[in-house]
Amino acid sequence: MFEYFPGNYVWNLGVVATLNSGGLIDEVDRACRPIREAATRGEDAGTPDFLRAWSTLTDQLVSQAEEAEKAGHTRTAGQLYARATNYLSQAERLQSASAPERLDTYRRVLELQQKAFDLKDPGITRVAIPYEGTTLPAYFSSAGYRAPVMIMWNGLDSTKEHMYSSGHWEELAARGISCLMVDCPGSGEALRLQGLTARVDTEAWAAACVDYLESRDDVDHDRIGLVGWSLGGYYAPRAAAFEKRLALVVAWGANHDWGAVQRRRLEREGERPVPHYWEHVLWVWGHDNLDTFVDFADAVCLDGVVEHITVPFLICHGENDRQIPVSYAHRSHEQATSSPNRQLRIFTAEEGATEHIGLDHLPHTSTYIADWVADVLGIR
Repeated sequence: MFEYFPGNYVWNLGVVATLNSGGLIDEVDRACRPIREAATRGEDAGTPDFLRAWSTLTDQLVSQAEEAEKAGHTRTAGQLYARATNYLSQAERLQSASAPERLDTYRRVLELQQKAFDLKDPGITRVAIPYEGTTLPAYFSSAGYRAPVMIMWNGLDSTKEHMYSSGHWEELAARGISCLMVDCPGSGEALRLQGLTARVDTEAWAAACVDYLESRDDVDHDRIGLVGWSLGGYYAPRAAAFEKRLALVVAWGANHDWGAVQRRRLEREGERPVPHYWEHVLWVWGHDNLDTFVDFADAVCLDGVVEHITVPFLICHGENDRQIPVSYAHRSHEQATSSPNRQLRIFTAEEGATEHIGLDHLPHTSTYIADWVADVLGIR
């Protein structure tokens, strides 16, 4: 993996994710160059510096976008707003859950994202999915009338804005497949602005997503699939095991036993996805005691669950994933014995996409998944 900040895995992962989601190397370099020394102080200590540097870059792009918009250059403005959103959302992702500026930063991300939609991708709309007396915020990318659709779920620290910048929805659209990018409980806007925390029984919010899609006339109700990345590699298979209206499921990173990963992280084994890690984890799950949480997290496991998946099941994993052991991908594959079409794809160092969820070569993983989904859905 490209290491702009030698030895700081978490910051490097953010840089690589940004670059592989539409960021430009010159812009990223200008933002990162002033904070090289801050990176040497560790993944936690310098995160306010990271936010300030990347906010400065965001301000520059927004200023350029506003000038382009005034001049009637709407495509250029939309591209600038999209990149600004990408940069700011990555910087926000790395902040402490209790950082006083985090909420205002995320609100700005939402505003910039909407401007990018308005000027660059007007076919993407903001939607609200009814869920247990409230709603789950989401973006819907339409591929046309009565199109099949993939529900896309994020993980422990990503947001629907990261899903948009990944371009996966665009790969699906090019194959005639719509995409519903959802901030699940415990992530993104659902957590930050609505206080919705994660839960083990993810079929609850899968049912809400399918109910919503079945209410739309432009969706093929018989061809609704689900993909989840990172912790979504637990969320999505768990949901597909018990929500039987789904037509297929993809684990974009095989998070088979997330509870065991937490015990390894307590011993400083493996890498962590974000700074201020334990504060972030307790925030996501709505807990306030780490000792009791670790016991609770043992339930976030797919043993005895994936056996209930009865639809096609794709598991993608990087062989050098430093967060989630590659053995978990084999474990999910071996146990999913009721799936009529279970496939395991391990990405190697020689081809790229070998790191966590393929962030080191994200388009490679994305197109592989999109092709598999199209094949399963019978799209040619």
